[in-house]
Amino acid sequence: MNAPAIVDSHCHLDFETFEDERDEVIERARLAGVCRMVTISTRITTFPKIRAIAEQYDDVFCSVGIHPHQAGEEPEVSVEELVALAAHPKVVGIGESGFDYFYDSSPRDAQRRSFTTHIRAAQETGLPLIVHARDADDDTAELLETEYARKPYTGVLHCFSSGRRLAERALDIGFYVSLSGIITFKNAEDIRSTVRDVPLDRLLVETDSPYLAPVPKRGKRNEPAYVAHTHQALAELRGISVEEMAKLTTENFFRLFSRVSVPEDFTLTGGA
Repeated sequence: MNAPAIVDSHCHLDFETFEDERDEVIERARLAGVCRMVTISTRITTFPKIRAIAEQYDDVFCSVGIHPHQAGEEPEVSVEELVALAAHPKVVGIGESGFDYFYDSSPRDAQRRSFTTHIRAAQETGLPLIVHARDADDDTAELLETEYARKPYTGVLHCFSSGRRLAERALDIGFYVSLSGIITFKNAEDIRSTVRDVPLDRLLVETDSPYLAPVPKRGKRNEPAYVAHTHQALAELRGISVEEMAKLTTENFFRLFSRVSVPEDFTLTGGA
């Protein structure tokens, strides 16, 4: 494989748009150098399908959780229920959960209850929390910090599109920041400005596919192979080679998602 080993830390392989060609989508990702993919849970009612996809492919893993959009309509789950589901060896993260005040698809009190439950499941399992935050920077930071003071845990701000202050406050409690195709968009200079200052050992890359395809694929359905374009843009933004950035972000991924198996041909220099 000529391409450097990279990961897609956040995609949605269970979505209907991939139903008829999931094998081909995953094979294209492998050819692009993607050695690991995490397919993310958005509904507890569809988790069995998500888990089955992760079980089918050696290089695909999954999370368990409820997206804030669905917090008001999905069955409420307890910390204990999430912890039990997370015991499966292919489950490597809790979420995605958080606050979305842009769409406000669920009542905010339901979002808060759900988010708190997910945080506490992350605290109990030691698995990373996968955070969705949109137009809710202050509430997100406040709850993350309050719960961290109660009991430390770790996680990632996925598909980062928030303000600098949320990034700083999350980094202060040990979180990572994951970049999607948004960093390639012309109107994303504020986000790029923040990303320039994120420590290199806290950066991840993702697609959030099928959404947010990066330039030069913008406007098309996104898929895990396209994380290579986001990865290249991130390397250029930080002024280092694609190979060096690949080593950094892939090691960061294995450090955070410590339950994910490391490929035999990938050497961790800093330990995991």
